[in-house]
Amino acid sequence: MVYDAGRYDTIVIGAGHAGVEAGLAAARMGVKTLMLSLNLDMIAFMPCNPSIGGPAKGIVVREIDALGGEMAKTIDKSYIQMRMLNTGKGPAVQALRAQADKPVYIKEMKQVLENQENLTLRQGMVDELIVENGVCKGVITETGAAYRAETVIITTGTFMRGKVLMGDLEYESGPNNQRPSLKLSENLEKLGIELIRFKTGTPPRVNSHTIDYSKTEIQPGDDKPQGFSYETKEFIMDQIPCWLTYTNEFTHQVINDNLGLSAMYSGAKRGTGPRYCPSIEDKIVRFHDKPRHQVFLEPEGRDTEEVYVQGLSTSLPESVQHEIVRSVPGLENAEIMRPGYAIEYDSIVPTQLWPTLELKEIPGLFSAGQINGTSGYEEAAAQGIMAGINAAAKVLGKDPVILDRSQAYIGVLIDDLVTKGTKEPYRLLTSRAEYRLLLRHDNADLRLTDIGYQLGLISEERYQAFDMKKQLVEDEKKRLRKISIKPTPEVQRMLEGANATPLKEPMKAYDLLKRPELNYSSIESVIEKVENLPTDVKEQVEIQIKYEGYIKKANEQVERMLKMEDKKIPEDIDYEAISGLATEARQKLKLVQPLSVGQASRISGVNPADISILLVYIEHGRIAKLAN
Repeated sequence: MVYDAGRYDTIVIGAGHAGVEAGLAAARMGVKTLMLSLNLDMIAFMPCNPSIGGPAKGIVVREIDALGGEMAKTIDKSYIQMRMLNTGKGPAVQALRAQADKPVYIKEMKQVLENQENLTLRQGMVDELIVENGVCKGVITETGAAYRAETVIITTGTFMRGKVLMGDLEYESGPNNQRPSLKLSENLEKLGIELIRFKTGTPPRVNSHTIDYSKTEIQPGDDKPQGFSYETKEFIMDQIPCWLTYTNEFTHQVINDNLGLSAMYSGAKRGTGPRYCPSIEDKIVRFHDKPRHQVFLEPEGRDTEEVYVQGLSTSLPESVQHEIVRSVPGLENAEIMRPGYAIEYDSIVPTQLWPTLELKEIPGLFSAGQINGTSGYEEAAAQGIMAGINAAAKVLGKDPVILDRSQAYIGVLIDDLVTKGTKEPYRLLTSRAEYRLLLRHDNADLRLTDIGYQLGLISEERYQAFDMKKQLVEDEKKRLRKISIKPTPEVQRMLEGANATPLKEPMKAYDLLKRPELNYSSIESVIEKVENLPTDVKEQVEIQIKYEGYIKKANEQVERMLKMEDKKIPEDIDYEAISGLATEARQKLKLVQPLSVGQASRISGVNPADISILLVYIEHGRIAKLAN
């Protein structure tokens, strides 16, 4: 029996990494928000690897924080290890990665949600959307509760028609043996939403007491850990190491002998799996020439003995998993606490979404996270905050927020999804970003804090501190332009120690810092210091000066790109009326409905000749309107 359970501005279905960011963003923007979760004990749960960050992904977490999101703050309170990756490379590819204490992460995030003004947290299974005259107006749960709202955000992750696969064992389930969402998929299909079947996997977890760590290589955290959040000032120094071991020929033989038993290699049709996070079966088949593969042993928390066996994701039968695990050095006597498995689930074909993450055919309905075909907690959270912002903006009558590809990895992620779509679980990589020199770990605040502040997601106190940082950076750059460094014995010793060419004549400190052998500390050692200049200011000064030429070129490329983005495509355009367009281009343009010529140029199947024809057509239409 359906009953009226209340009215809200925004409803969020799901409380995973996308859901929590969506709900918090909407509530913080001042709209009355309801968040419905299948299980309130599993908020922001990590069903797979116990880590956050890494290449591209770590920068996304910083971007979420710069916009006013929560993921960075929560991992900074709950990590057991923090490492900066790629420190030997340039700043464009450096990124933080943290090992999370899973139970603590959930606890911290749940407390934030429970104490958030304008946010109601409730346990419930959503079976159906309320759609009236083609517009989404709310949801109905399995208990008959009908909640109405102006906007609804679906963030169901891998739960929609979830099915666990392990050898020939199959059963309906969400991750970690949670209840799957079955009826919502059917409802979406009835509403005309196209779904696609994807899969992902997870490895066994073993008992730490049964691991012989003497046969593995220790992987410690950084001596001086950094934080994901710009607001974090205190860091967890008591870190826990991870450990590295490898598979071997015997491991590979066991897998090859049992490939026919793998749910992924049994010949049955299955959903498409993630290319960049393959199962151990995939690795053995695709990289059969490699004698070994890395296996990382990652603790799942301080108060648990469960260790995540990163690198052994599998859908083989449990009996075979025991053989595989015990073939690995250090795991000869390891006891599996939870077996690995694969999970199939429904996703929305993301080309059905506007760049705001609103469904094109159902106004008021947004979706974010793995339901949009992505993999990873970070990608989910990034979509979540943007869906929450745009759902709230719709309620408040404000302009939507769409980040472009030069502003953020979040912009790259969403543009890739809604413009190109995906045939497999999408993972964000640095190589996907054309302007990655501009999208760095160190400058996410400079790129996005103004947007977060304008939305009301960044506090006045934080914004003032950010404004002061910007001013300090500019002041120090100006100061270094004025300081002349002379070839004194002290200066020459400094240069010699850095294997840098000695000075023959005075040089401005600004120009000397551009030398690749030198850093800010080198220059600071031979000039008058600015007292108490923050470390992040020094870092920003060094990067902006050292990479000035490259950054300038990248910005020039962005300016050219933005000219294409500024050429808007009329909403009522009739692609059938444009003669000369290739058939495939016409079909893809009608499907994606790009908002600009720039977006149209990124659609697979639309070539430069099609773009030229489109530009001429739009320009002629504009001229005709002016003539009338």
